[in-house]
Amino acid sequence: MMKEYFFYLFLFCQCIALNAQDFTGSLYASYEKYQEPSLTKRRVKHEDLLPLISGLKKKTDVEVNKVGQSIEGRDLYLLSLGSGETDVFLWSQMHGDESTATLAIFDILNFFDSKDFKDEKSLLLSNLRIHFLPMLNPDGAENFSRRNRLGIDINRDALRLQSPESKTLKRVRDSLEADFGFNLHDQSRYYNANLTEKPATISYLAPAYNYDKDVNLVRGNAMKIIVLMNEVLQRYVPGQVGRYNDDFEPRAFGDNIQKWGTSTILIESGGTYDDREKQRIRKLNFVSILTALHAIANESYIGIDKDRYFEIPNNDRKLFDLKLKGLTHELLGDRYILDVGFYRYEVDNEAHSDFYLASGIGDVGDLSTFFGYKSIDVSGYVAEPAKVYPQKVKNLEEAGKLDHMNLIAQGYGYLRVEEIPDSLTHAEFPMHVISTDYEPGFELKVGSNPTFYLSKEGKKTHYVINGFIIDLEKAEAEEMTFRNSLIYR
Repeated sequence: MMKEYFFYLFLFCQCIALNAQDFTGSLYASYEKYQEPSLTKRRVKHEDLLPLISGLKKKTDVEVNKVGQSIEGRDLYLLSLGSGETDVFLWSQMHGDESTATLAIFDILNFFDSKDFKDEKSLLLSNLRIHFLPMLNPDGAENFSRRNRLGIDINRDALRLQSPESKTLKRVRDSLEADFGFNLHDQSRYYNANLTEKPATISYLAPAYNYDKDVNLVRGNAMKIIVLMNEVLQRYVPGQVGRYNDDFEPRAFGDNIQKWGTSTILIESGGTYDDREKQRIRKLNFVSILTALHAIANESYIGIDKDRYFEIPNNDRKLFDLKLKGLTHELLGDRYILDVGFYRYEVDNEAHSDFYLASGIGDVGDLSTFFGYKSIDVSGYVAEPAKVYPQKVKNLEEAGKLDHMNLIAQGYGYLRVEEIPDSLTHAEFPMHVISTDYEPGFELKVGSNPTFYLSKEGKKTHYVINGFIIDLEKAEAEEMTFRNSLIYR
């Protein structure tokens, strides 16, 4: 009899697992139906969310409550749905420049508003009470900055509770006494899965609640949910999931909320290839969060081995946007072999609504333990500085009409322009703009943004500008569409 019991239990668990896979696959395939069309970029502001929240107030199945205000007076909202006894609390954007999951939250709300997945939604809403606080730091979001108006990191204010946003988060958590919590963040695109060249597109953490990093039932349940979400993402971004550092931070909300009895799952949205706005990562948030909610609703997570959490590779931070391996660099009459790694930094416009890229060398030397989103072996290639085009150009309109690729083929990387608007920071063609009295230099050193050529046997083969590289023989279209030239005065 006992053998029969375990056999049927095994079949039951297998059936739940297969159903979860079907649910996940269907979510992934149909995601675009639920993607909120008004939110297309990461630089989302409080005012962008207000029409969506106003629309939710008209729906009888979503309860909208104002639960606080930011320092500058922007309202904080809690959006709740479902009638179950298990409370799940999801909060996003406690750092104002970490908005990927905020976008996914409104995709999830669109999913619940649809007529699809009736059985699955019935399970979710009858067993769970789901609460979303989609933007905890709207003042920071206004400037796309990490900190709030007080200048503090809200995620280090769980004990002192000096900011109103922190007080709101604590009060909401305590009032709900949520069984599960999802702490939703973004991390640098330069994290990789440990010892691999793959970016940590998503990283998870079941935060420690003490210095010894003990695992009790509360933290163990968070680990089980993470094991499930990792399995889901391995289907779509294999090898691109990391495990965030779990050193105990006594001031952090995630660590304390775990300690206060809510099984807390930290999700960090990192980077992936050719997705600066993290729209694919937004989709992964949507799929993995809904899959996790489904497992909580049917309690299938209970049978997961929590120790598999430790099989997820640690986060590492050894990625560059571009890595050149084995470059020959001439200096003071001698030749040296260097690896060169570039970072492409986002520089916001004045309204914090868009950005351009200004690259810098992150490191030079032996970078054999580092990786790149794009990594090129340039052994045998020599770095040569780009020249200034000798003819002055009157303005940027005229500069834009030049045959840039023809000039680049001749070794020119700079255009001297007489009239440059003071407000302009970059141009949209692949040559830097310099003022009439600016003289560019050439140094392969940390922090510099050199423009140079790679040559082999006396022939220029590649052109490097602002941390991008163009193969002059192919003139790759991918590298020709960026807004990557800078203006030097």
